[in-house]
Parts: sequence; structure tokens; C-alpha cells
Amino acid sequence: MADGLTKSAARNIFYGGSLFFFLLFAALTAHSHWYMVNVSTDSEGLTDSVKHGKEVWEKNMCINCHSIMGEGAYFAPELGNVWERYGGHENPEAARSGINAWIRAQPLGIEGRRQMPAYDFSEEDMNSLIDFLEWTDGIDDQDWPPHPAG
Repeated sequence: MADGLTKSAARNIFYGGSLFFFLLFAALTAHSHWYMVNVSTDSEGLTDSVKHGKEVWEKNMCINCHSIMGEGAYFAPELGNVWERYGGHENPEAARSGINAWIRAQPLGIEGRRQMPAYDFSEEDMNSLIDFLEWTDGIDDQDWPPHPAG
């Protein structure tokens, strides 16, 4: 038995370990993709209105202030669960009206408080944005955010 690690044994451990962890990484990546497509995303609810709502979200750069499922800025509240916060599961119409009224009332003009800019959304854009926020609430985000207030 050799007293130390030989050069060929070290090489074999390196290549074998590299191959093992590469295959593990590839398997975990494939599983994550499969999980997002088949389990955590509501693909049946992904309507044209929801897609247009995401376009409104992106066009108006809402992510520069808000986060959605933890992604984005933390200047303004998390919006991944705004549908739940407005009671959308119990009363969808009241939630739609509440979110619509909140966005249309901006900026509130309260001294010393962060201000959301005014947006002059058309009814179609507003309804699509609300549809997008409702759809994101249905994604299995594994209990994110940890606090209901976002």
C-alpha cells in the first residue's frame, strides 16, 4: 500500500468528482425546470389578459420599486400576495375594486411617506395588471413572502 496519494489517483478523484457533481447539477437543473413547468405554475390560468398584465408590469417598470415573489426592489411592498391581502380568495370583485382604487388614488401625497407615481392606465391595462397579480398569487411560491403584509 502506498504511503500517499499518487498522481494518477488524485487525477481520477478529480475527474470522477467533477463528473459526479456535473451530473448532479444537470439532474437538479432538469428537476427544477420540470417542477416550475408542471407543479408550481398555473399554465391553464395563463390567459392573454395575464400576459398583457405582465407587459403592463414591465412597461411601467413596477419591479424598480416593488418585488414580486422576492424578485425586484424592496422600496415598495411585495406584490406576489397582494391578491390575498385584498381578500381576493373570499371576495374577488371587492379585491379587484380595491386594487384598482388604490392604484388610481396614487400618489397619496402623505408627507414623509414614499410615493407611488400616478399611472393613467386604460381599463384594459388596469384589468390585465390585476389579472396578472391574481395569477401570481396562484403560483406555488413555497410560502413566500414569510409575512402576509409582504
